[in-house]
Amino acid sequence: MTVRELMASAHIHRGEAETLLAAVLGVDRGWLFAHGDDRVAKATIDRFNELTLARREGEPLAYLLGYCDFWTIRLQVNQHVLIPRRETEHLVEWAIEQIDAGASTVLDMGTGSGAIALSCKASRPGAALSGIDSSPHALDCARENALVLGLEVDWLLSDWFSAVSGRTWPLIIANPPYIAANDPHLVQGDLPAEPVTALIGGASGLESLLHLIQHARDHLTDGGWLLLEHGFDQGAAVRAALQEHQYCSVSTRPDWSGHERLTGGQWRR
Repeated sequence: MTVRELMASAHIHRGEAETLLAAVLGVDRGWLFAHGDDRVAKATIDRFNELTLARREGEPLAYLLGYCDFWTIRLQVNQHVLIPRRETEHLVEWAIEQIDAGASTVLDMGTGSGAIALSCKASRPGAALSGIDSSPHALDCARENALVLGLEVDWLLSDWFSAVSGRTWPLIIANPPYIAANDPHLVQGDLPAEPVTALIGGASGLESLLHLIQHARDHLTDGGWLLLEHGFDQGAAVRAALQEHQYCSVSTRPDWSGHERLTGGQWRR
């Protein structure tokens, strides 16, 4: 079987088939077009067929590859962590703005693979980053990413703020679980394969966001900022909650599609 024939037999999206075959062969995708008539070894065919079957059965491409490109870095990912989305890069952008404005220490809540914390650290090496997660497996993934990237982040095992009593930061950022428990999107795309604890924010989807808004005040310095990613239809509720809890300068930013995706507020003591 040739390279071209093998890709045609995959019965998945053409681009995904190319990505998987390139990974199995250890080449870039451009090589596949230049060598479309080359014969493929049986071991390669077998491995490629295993991966494409898993993809057809719903395994996310990032989990099959073992990595995901995000911001300016490549992150190892597995079934214990959420796959970083492009929309979350906007949260990194906003965080970097705050770092440049003087936030020298930053806390990333629910860090997962470490995507946000490591992206901020890679872009602003002088900032001191801490990443919190309640999952030991997620923190293992984050630590491995930090090691591979050569970036220093303080990783903390904690159920939200439970393990950081008395500590404060000028910037707290989070992409918390914000999908409602009965949301039909949970059975679509890659979501069924991702950890539910990183997806479901409670019955309404707002519970984790509201918890952070309420309790972050105890861990923000005077003038510190809380920046949150949320669902496309949750902007008004998050703004209202921030204002109810006496945050000021509350504002919302859109994602690439123009949907309300990020909301932040400043805490004054």
